[in-house]
Amino acid sequence: MTSGRRDGASDGDGSPDRTSADEAATGAADPDPDGPAPSDAFGALGGETRLAVVEALDEASPRTFSDLVDATGADTSAGFAYHLRQLTGRFVRQRADERYELTDAGRSVARALAAGTYTASIDREPVELDEPCPLCGDDGLVAAVADNVTEVGCERCDGTVLRLSLPPGGYATRDADGFADALDAHHRRRIESFDDGVCPECTGTVSTRVEPVVDSVDGDSGADIDRDQLDREHDDGEHVPVQAVYECDTCGADLRCPVALTLLDHPAVVSFYHDHDRDVRDRPIWNVGSEWRERVVSRDPWCIVVSARLDGEDLVCYVAGDGRVVDHRRDSHDDGPETNSGVADDGPADTTADVTSHAGSETVEADSEAVSAEDTAAESGTAGS
Repeated sequence: MTSGRRDGASDGDGSPDRTSADEAATGAADPDPDGPAPSDAFGALGGETRLAVVEALDEASPRTFSDLVDATGADTSAGFAYHLRQLTGRFVRQRADERYELTDAGRSVARALAAGTYTASIDREPVELDEPCPLCGDDGLVAAVADNVTEVGCERCDGTVLRLSLPPGGYATRDADGFADALDAHHRRRIESFDDGVCPECTGTVSTRVEPVVDSVDGDSGADIDRDQLDREHDDGEHVPVQAVYECDTCGADLRCPVALTLLDHPAVVSFYHDHDRDVRDRPIWNVGSEWRERVVSRDPWCIVVSARLDGEDLVCYVAGDGRVVDHRRDSHDDGPETNSGVADDGPADTTADVTSHAGSETVEADSEAVSAEDTAAESGTAGS
C-alpha cells in the first residue's frame, strides 16, 4: 500500500484533491481513439481457427507461417492465410524475420482462454469453514459456489455473510478447502489495489468515498437514501453502518466493503498486530475478529473511528470521507480482554483541516457494532458479488 494514497494531502474541507486524477481519468476514457471499434476487435477473434492461432502462439512463439498451419490443423494454407490476416495488427504481429508472435492484446486473450474467463461456470456444494459466524457467533459457516460466485453464509442463523466472485481458474486447481483461502487472498489484494487508487481490473484511476450502507438503513439496495432519517439516527446515538465505496473512473469496476477491511494493510495496523505477536492476515475477510469496531462520530465532514483491541491495548484510527487515515493512536488498558468496549474517542489531534473538532466528543460505546458481514463486502452493486 502506498502511504500517499491513504495518508496524503487533502483540500481544506477534508475531501481529497481529485483535480489531477479527474484530468487523468478524462484523458484515459478513450485511450486509443484511432483503434478499432470493440465489435471489430472481438469479431476478429470469431472462429475456431483464429482462436487456435492465439493458443498456438501462446504455447510457443515466434512461429513461421507453415508452423502455424501445422499447429492449428488448417485444411488449406490459403484459407488459413485469410484468418491470420484478420488477427494481424491487433492480436498478432509479424516480425522482421516474417515469423509471428502475439501482441499484448493477444496475450490477454490467450490468458482468458486458458483461464476459462468467458467460458467456464463453476458450481460447488457447500464446504464448512473453520471460523465462527460473525453474525451469531456460532460455528456453522459454509461457503458455496454458484456461477463463479462464492457465498459465505451461516447454517445456524441463516445469515448471508458475503458474496464474492472468483475467476474460474481460482476454483479449477484447488480443492474444497483451498478455494476459500484463494478467495480471501484475491479480495484482500483487490481491496488494497482499489485503496491505492489503481483499479485491479484495468489499472485506471479510482474514486473513493464513504457512505451509509443503504440496505441496512432503508432496506432498498437501489433506493434514495433518506438523509434526514440518517441524521436523526446519528443524533440519537444509533449506530449507522457505513461502507467504503471504490469506483473505477475508466472501466466502472466497483467494490463496497466495511471501512475496517480497507485498513488491514495499513502500517499502523500491521505493526500493532506484530507488536502483539499476531498476524492480521491470519483471519479471513469474512470474520476479521471480534476485536474490531467501527463507528461514525461525524458526518459533516465524515469521520469514522475504526479500532481494534489486543491484550488490553487499543489501536484507534480516524478515517475521513475519502478513506484516508488522518490520524491514529494507541491506548493502554488494564482490563485486558480482546473486546473493544469503552474505547474513548477524544478525536484526532491536530487534524482540524480534515475532521472537525466536535468529532472528538463521541465515545465508541460497548454496544457499537462489530465489523461483520452485516456491513458486507460487496462488489458490482450487489450484496457482495
